[in-house]
Amino acid sequence: MEVLVNVGGVYCIALVVFHLLFWRIFKWPEELPRLSSLNQAIMQVLNLSLTFVFVIFAYLSIFHADELLHTGLGRSILGLISIFWLLRATQQVVFFRLKHWISWAFLVWFIIGALIYGVPLFLA
Repeated sequence: MEVLVNVGGVYCIALVVFHLLFWRIFKWPEELPRLSSLNQAIMQVLNLSLTFVFVIFAYLSIFHADELLHTGLGRSILGLISIFWLLRATQQVVFFRLKHWISWAFLVWFIIGALIYGVPLFLA
């Protein structure tokens, strides 16, 4: 199960990279000015804060997998990370409506995240 938690760390690193590329991928230098300055700031702060959360998840998953699997606090963290990904999957359906194949791909990606962190709770 430790390997699965380590895989979760790599999963989160991939999301760190993805989120750091938001400015380029979503053309934020051109798109964000259409928003008020407050909403521009909110978008960027939320993205950077979420990116740091993924760094934390990755760090814990790679360097503290044993503790995540074998302590009460660790198992709580695993469960909460799994719930985080389930909630994100739900938000994918609610806000993106699954009208495009990429929305479906992200839904699957987030469910995989929930499983990566949830399965060890039941099998460890």
